[in-house]
Amino acid sequence: MKRWQADGLLLMVAAIWGLAFVPQSWGMASLGPMAFTGLRFALGALVVAPLAWREHRRAAPVRPAAGGPPRWLLLLGLGTLIFLGAALQQIGLVTTSVTNASFLTALYVPGVPLVAWLVFRRRPHPVVWPAALGCLAGTWLLTGAQPVAMVVGDWWVIASSLPWALHVVLVGWAAGRLGAPYTVACAQFVVCAVASLAAAALVEPPLAWGAVRAAAGAIAYTGLVSVGIGYTAQVVAQRHTHEADAALLLSSETVFAAVFGALLAGDRLSAAGWAGCALILGCIVAAQLVPLLGRRR
Repeated sequence: MKRWQADGLLLMVAAIWGLAFVPQSWGMASLGPMAFTGLRFALGALVVAPLAWREHRRAAPVRPAAGGPPRWLLLLGLGTLIFLGAALQQIGLVTTSVTNASFLTALYVPGVPLVAWLVFRRRPHPVVWPAALGCLAGTWLLTGAQPVAMVVGDWWVIASSLPWALHVVLVGWAAGRLGAPYTVACAQFVVCAVASLAAAALVEPPLAWGAVRAAAGAIAYTGLVSVGIGYTAQVVAQRHTHEADAALLLSSETVFAAVFGALLAGDRLSAAGWAGCALILGCIVAAQLVPLLGRRR
């Protein structure tokens, strides 16, 4: 896969995730955050399982290099990170708005190049830093350029930004190291589903069929599309692009969240909101074109 194809795939993922904020919020009307997270990731694992099995049958995955972490630890670590990020974000959506959640989730964007620098000692192109700050400024404009009224849910979403940043940095590296992107995707979904349902059994009321049926639409989209397609496409695409570029591309989910909010929930963007969309898209284009132009020169 070429870099421009991987980048296009990540933009598709951003659109899927942008829409997912709405049904994620709807799901809280009848289910607790841990139960909802566990069910949607279990459904996502079922979607990817045939691809992972086919991948396993056709070619043996590449073993990690000597001295590196074992295969099972890599998969467990990725699953734990995605569990922490998804669970903290879902808890936050109980009390915060979709707009605040999409804005605060984007805090992982400047964290990705910093984490990559600390973990792998890889310095991103200098344009990534102002582009990341521009993406944050754009998401602020999408909120109406007003101070964010902090509630408890906002702090939960802020806390989710660290595991999201770590996951974006590590998932492409792990998939390339193991040579099995579908297996990586399925394994991390299973870990997340098991951890979430175990947490739900401890801290939430027992699952009732009526509650699950009431949230069936939200579970179907966030499980089949957001998890099964979106997260799997992320794993595949990040084998062929830089993690800092991936973070910038994925941050455009805030733009898609605003657009789908206008189409599905009757929200309307202000002039500042449209300016935020333009700023985010401009930063994404700059982050992609500036390094390419520099290499050509």
